[in-house]
Amino acid sequence: MLLPFDSNKDTYLILDFTANNPDLATLDLTNTAVFTDYVFGKLKAAGAVVGVGGYNEHRDIYRRSAHFQQAEEPRCIHLGIDLWAEAGTPVYAPLDGVVHSFQDNNNFGDYGPTIILEHQVAGKPLYSLYGHLSRRSLEGFYVGKTVKAGEWLTEIGPFPENGDWPPHLHFQLMHDMLGLHGDFPGVCTLADREYYLSVCPDPNILLQIPGL
Repeated sequence: MLLPFDSNKDTYLILDFTANNPDLATLDLTNTAVFTDYVFGKLKAAGAVVGVGGYNEHRDIYRRSAHFQQAEEPRCIHLGIDLWAEAGTPVYAPLDGVVHSFQDNNNFGDYGPTIILEHQVAGKPLYSLYGHLSRRSLEGFYVGKTVKAGEWLTEIGPFPENGDWPPHLHFQLMHDMLGLHGDFPGVCTLADREYYLSVCPDPNILLQIPGL
């Protein structure tokens, strides 16, 4: 369990942030309050406790931030799964591990406070990333701290401290940290899609959310 919801019992909504969603053309995505009202309005209308989705999704929402437009080719392929829920929602460790690194990636549209754990699965390292957290949830963290599966790890942060997004958790898995600490690309270009998908497996292998 990553968040306090059971995908086999609780209602959830798969959210589409591709160009196929006509709502996105009419939203001011640079206004985080407007974006938040849209996301949580969708959840309320569906009677859902959480919104989910996004792995390998070709998204249209990154035009809101220069953070994703700095290269010749913009980044648009999402490499994790997002779980959209209220700020303050607890996040639990999915596996035993240790804290690999953490930092506040404080740019508009970035992760904001971020934690990366290192796990051992079948004798091989696996890393998990948690983005868009609260600043207070980083207090007391240190590299090498032991984390047990199922224990409280962190919490979803409010905007603007969470990178200025509607409250949600970005959850991502990596086979290799590529020498990075406290950060890892959560979105890549179309040209780099195949490579990054080989490094970043589908997080639903752990979450097991039906329909994703």
